[in-house]
Amino acid sequence: MDTNHATVDPLPARPPVGIAGAEPDAVHACKILIIDDEDPNVRLLERFLMRAGFENFISTTDSREAAALFADFQPDLVLTDWLMPEVDGCDVIEQVRALSGTDDYLPIVVLTADITPETKKRALTAGATDFLTKPFDQTEVLLRIRNLLTARVSHLVIQTLNSTLEESVRQRTIELERTLTELQRTQQQVIQQERLAALGAMAGGIAHDFNNALGIIMGFGEVLLRDTEAGLIAENGTQSISTILTAADDAAKIVHRLREFYRPDESEELRVPVDVNELVEQAILLTQPRWQTEANAHGRTITMKTESGEIPCISGDATELRAALINLIFNAVDALPEGGAIHIRTVAEGDEVILKISDTGSGMSEEVRQRCLEPFFSTKGKSGTGLGLSMVFGIIDRHAGAIEIESALGKGTTFALHLPVANTENVILPEAVPFSYGPLRILVVDDQPILSELLARSLQDDLHIVETALTGSDALEKFRAANFDLVITDHVMAEMTGETLAIMIKELNPKIPVILLTGYASDSIDENQHHEVINLVLRKPLSRAALRKALSKVMSRVSAAGSVPRDCDQGA
Repeated sequence: MDTNHATVDPLPARPPVGIAGAEPDAVHACKILIIDDEDPNVRLLERFLMRAGFENFISTTDSREAAALFADFQPDLVLTDWLMPEVDGCDVIEQVRALSGTDDYLPIVVLTADITPETKKRALTAGATDFLTKPFDQTEVLLRIRNLLTARVSHLVIQTLNSTLEESVRQRTIELERTLTELQRTQQQVIQQERLAALGAMAGGIAHDFNNALGIIMGFGEVLLRDTEAGLIAENGTQSISTILTAADDAAKIVHRLREFYRPDESEELRVPVDVNELVEQAILLTQPRWQTEANAHGRTITMKTESGEIPCISGDATELRAALINLIFNAVDALPEGGAIHIRTVAEGDEVILKISDTGSGMSEEVRQRCLEPFFSTKGKSGTGLGLSMVFGIIDRHAGAIEIESALGKGTTFALHLPVANTENVILPEAVPFSYGPLRILVVDDQPILSELLARSLQDDLHIVETALTGSDALEKFRAANFDLVITDHVMAEMTGETLAIMIKELNPKIPVILLTGYASDSIDENQHHEVINLVLRKPLSRAALRKALSKVMSRVSAAGSVPRDCDQGA
């Protein structure tokens, strides 16, 4: 093998041939491997290369060394003879292609005097890139070499760029993934903050409505106390107590209305005939401490005027509609900081009942008028939650009604509520419970002594025999010592839950019905929790009528079925 450069006579240097896409210096720096078993051919090719400015090449006349030289030298171009002993050009090409990468562009030029189609086909099939025909023409040799090396250099540049691009993409992907992770973490934090803010706002709205009810209870409670100290007149006392009970019932339902805003109408909700004129009278009476007593105490006079038209009943939930009216009256009071008038009118038009509440207050701009029904929108600053009017909208919407608002700055505001007249399709009458039962022996379990005593007194007024227990263990001891017809237990107690107590009672006597009391806002306990041992679920606070209905329902089913069916009563 000859790896030395041949000494050649100096010839005039040819100007480098510039090829687009590759610099001449890069082309001339490429490495070339020459394989030919005839030494004169090798020397001639070396002379051509040196004259053209190529110096980085090696050569051999022993084709058996081709693979080792290729692996060690890693050339950019291979020039190989075709007809050689031991290892011919076809074998050399196969060896070189096996050593090079499959995606690598490595030009291989076949040197041959055999230009028959069969030879060309075999060489190209083996992997040859081009041909140089013997005897060699210097210009043709150099042009083909420069063209092939230009393509080789462009390929290497593209490979480098691709590698750089891939690395850049990889790094960018890592950065994007890191950024996305941070964004997701930040998003979760924002969502959590928004949830907390919404929860706070919702709690504020619930507190707003609950405080309205408490204000009514406290106001009439003070009136009742004052009248008592002065010598209670029966008629006045009855009215005050009735108002307090109505407000307390509304407050209890407010606690259970956590899905108040834009909740779709539910088919199982109770819809009964409602007299809107009667609701107006109740709402005015319930809000009187605010628009009269409190207003007078602050030196402002608010007059209340009503015009009750002859209207048919609508179908709906009286508590919800009354809460909506109370909110609108309070909203009107807030719009009268210097006093003024509130006018409430009812009228029937076609198949609708229209209720209008007008005030002579400060009014609203057009922008505020368009947004006042949006949740959390308020013009009252920190003193407002922005939930009062949106709650009104939710209630009217669930009653298939509509709200119209007329207002102008300095000219007051009118809210017009359009409610459909009742018909037999959307009215659901309360379930009748005709079953009659005699005095029962009842075990009442509640860890709050006052609540236990109140429940016991309500039952005793209906001639039931009642024993009370403040703990689950005390209840079990009394249950074992006496015969009971019914057990009423609180759900959440310190020592054991009401459900745990129910399970233990059913183990002692599976025929004894158990009513579970809960103070949670959810409509019922999880149906998967001990569903076979609880016969009825009641929500606190309980009215006497609801308690009577619950007892009648449970005992009627026990009497009819001779077993203890379980039910969850959401409205008892």
